[in-house]
Amino acid sequence: MAAGDRAVEALHSLVLASLDDDQALDTVSIPLAGKSSIADHMVIASGRSTRQVASMASKLAEKIKAETGRPTRIEGLPTADWVLIDAGDVIVHLFRPEVRSFYNLEKMWSFGEAPAAPEPAAVNEPSPGNA
Repeated sequence: MAAGDRAVEALHSLVLASLDDDQALDTVSIPLAGKSSIADHMVIASGRSTRQVASMASKLAEKIKAETGRPTRIEGLPTADWVLIDAGDVIVHLFRPEVRSFYNLEKMWSFGEAPAAPEPAAVNEPSPGNA
């Protein structure tokens, strides 16, 4: 594994560990390497409230800066319904659950997965005797 790959994986592990420490809900990591040029990993997680989302984002940004020496870009911190943390090779989206389900980024960024087949609709056809 190249030094750059190890650095990316270390950053990814740091993000996941920080979110786990802060009791993030439903953490999902989507590999983007070779599929998108924006990052190698996208991590999506939820917090129970705007306060928890803001706290997780602030702590994560501090840990990334302390560990890598690189500052992160943060969007959405004042309202903390949806906070985006751009750490370069890892993009992190932190949501309140209602906002996360509305935007459904996991579905948007799922590559190569066949969409679930829709449930067949119940058809109320008239019976031959009632036509």
